[in-house]
Amino acid sequence: MISGLAHINLTVPPGTLPDAEVFYGETLGLTSRPVPAHMAGQLAWFDIGSSGQQVHIAHCSAGTVNEAQAQRHPCFKVESAEALEELMGRVQKHFKEGGKAAPREAEADMITHTGKSNVLLRLLLSS
Repeated sequence: MISGLAHINLTVPPGTLPDAEVFYGETLGLTSRPVPAHMAGQLAWFDIGSSGQQVHIAHCSAGTVNEAQAQRHPCFKVESAEALEELMGRVQKHFKEGGKAAPREAEADMITHTGKSNVLLRLLLSS
């Protein structure tokens, strides 16, 4: 059902995105990738080798802890739209049942990137 990891999104404190770019790019050796022009200075994206997986770094605004928590997420690749629908049903069931391990929200998207369709599941889990 889940066929891989598309990306993880991490947050850093305001004013530290340049430091994160140095750490992830130079120290860890990940390859920097362009971000959408309207998000320049707010995000940094890095490829993890040639795996197709990425690390996304976003800065959080001062005093917005809840917003920063909402920005942190894994984004999984899912085999098909049908598998995504089945998986989202399971996620929604768990959400409705509640409990400590239940997700606090989830989003599902089908996107086209570099000419091919990818079915992605972005989960925001309880922290």
